[in-house]
Amino acid sequence: MKILALDSSGLVASVAVVEDEVLIAEYTVNYKKTHSQTLLPMLQAVKEMTDLELSAIDAIAIAAGPGSFTGLRIGSATAKGLGLALDKPIVEVPTVAGLAYNLWGTEKIVCPIMDARRNQVYTGIYAFETVKGENDSACRMVTVKEQCAVDISEIIGELNALDKPVVFLGDGVPVYREKIETQMKTDFCFAASHCNRQRAAAVAALAEIYYKEGRVVDAGAHQPLYLRLSQAERERLEQENGV
Repeated sequence: MKILALDSSGLVASVAVVEDEVLIAEYTVNYKKTHSQTLLPMLQAVKEMTDLELSAIDAIAIAAGPGSFTGLRIGSATAKGLGLALDKPIVEVPTVAGLAYNLWGTEKIVCPIMDARRNQVYTGIYAFETVKGENDSACRMVTVKEQCAVDISEIIGELNALDKPVVFLGDGVPVYREKIETQMKTDFCFAASHCNRQRAAAVAALAEIYYKEGRVVDAGAHQPLYLRLSQAERERLEQENGV
């Protein structure tokens, strides 16, 4: 099984290829360029460096949202175009779940936070558990709270109620670090720099599981998941309602 993954849901642009649970290539950039400038050249570089025949991939994985509205549109349009051209399905990986998967195997509660502005974060709560079989055991990620857009204090309150050690990651950490440090009542820490932002490798690894479970969509049916209205849409509604 060969999965091509794209993630442009935030400040990071990332492309990866995973084949049979082995990471073949990953190209990740977190710099001051737009995803429209970087994503396709990065994909081309990965293709050339690995002699990748796009027709040989089984599916295209995309960080489907939430996240930056512009970034999501660029990533989704790229994945959709490839899927339609190659007649390949799309594996939609929730952005927040993909972020959490960076910390695969940790014993702590995982709380990704992406800055959603207006004192809100895109977030969720995840944990990893060991499932024992007859001959071996496996680790899997479980969703404690589905991804959502909430006030930072609300998610901190829910984490305090769980009363378990927590690890935070995501671009919301530097924005809300002070509030986290003052409001958290349980043990917590922040993920290290190599695993605290979006990575297409994590999206691809999670997509392999989804693909085996049949969680795919036709390219033509794929749409990004925004979770809330864009600023322009909110302003338009406010004008219409006289706010």
